[in-house]
Amino acid sequence: MQFASVVDLFCGVGGMAHGFVQEHFNVVAGIDVDESCRYPFERNNGAAFIRRDVARLPGRYLAGLYPPDDITILVGCAPCQPFSRYTVRTTEDDKWKLLRSFARLIKQVRPDIVSMENVPELLDHKVYVEFMQALESEGYFVSSNMVYCPDYGIPQTRERLVLLASRFGEMEIIKPTHRPEEYRTVQDVIRHLEPISAGQVSAQDPLHRARGLRETNMRRIMNTPPGGGWKDWPEELLLECHKKTTGQSYVSVYGRMEWGKPAPTMTTHCGGLGNGRFGHPEQHRAISLREAALFQTFPMNYEFIPPDIRVSNKDLSRHIGNAVPVRLGLIIAKSIKNHLRPHYATKA
Repeated sequence: MQFASVVDLFCGVGGMAHGFVQEHFNVVAGIDVDESCRYPFERNNGAAFIRRDVARLPGRYLAGLYPPDDITILVGCAPCQPFSRYTVRTTEDDKWKLLRSFARLIKQVRPDIVSMENVPELLDHKVYVEFMQALESEGYFVSSNMVYCPDYGIPQTRERLVLLASRFGEMEIIKPTHRPEEYRTVQDVIRHLEPISAGQVSAQDPLHRARGLRETNMRRIMNTPPGGGWKDWPEELLLECHKKTTGQSYVSVYGRMEWGKPAPTMTTHCGGLGNGRFGHPEQHRAISLREAALFQTFPMNYEFIPPDIRVSNKDLSRHIGNAVPVRLGLIIAKSIKNHLRPHYATKA
């Protein structure tokens, strides 16, 4: 849909944008403050990466990125950590203000279509109500959609809030593409990869690399069955926090995935065994960067770093975990495409 042009705010390494690329939209730019996202965004999406702070971005600059006479689409996922159940704060975080900056830019630029993706917990915050009201006051038709990712072929039990807004009329997200019996599982996604050990890197794929494990953690994962966690360990392997009442709620840490189920939600620490249910279903290690990227539905040929740069587990885990799953970007793009079909004749 080359007459509809997209700018991706808070673009990261380009997960959202790549979904639009796959649906043949004209992605013109991604904007993010993190320079290390430039290479993957530009390399895989054929669009400019602009290193700017969205909070200080002038509306006239953003408006100038769109080609004349195109349908204009503005998408973005403001950093979600302030709204997450894991990091929610009782006082306002500076990152909350980024959602207000998003609203400011919408008012100044008035794109034809807006989409915003974030964590479901955002619904509970006043800033989200303000965001919706700001769009409605500008004449947008706004809908909020709760998306369970396995319903759309995304192989992780991730729930996301997807806002869709249009100046043309009501817009709906497309219907689920997968029934529960069709959900993509861990086995579907990573079973084909070669086995590697903790601390090992595949000779064929530098992204297929797993963090090393100390002796105690190796004993812990060896005592963890698929779908299990620290509650399956013998007493001598338990951490002190697990023995306290307050530690009983953290059932997923040090957990293993199961072959026949979707993966858990990928996070910025998805390569660490102790950070969630990120243990490989069978091999005694946490999942590799490649496996995390596949759970985020990045294609195998998606390039995250230049060939001559050393892979950093910490940085790439953060980039992959922060990304919008590519397929979720594609689902949003499909929904917008369906909504815009009546306008094809006038713009094509």
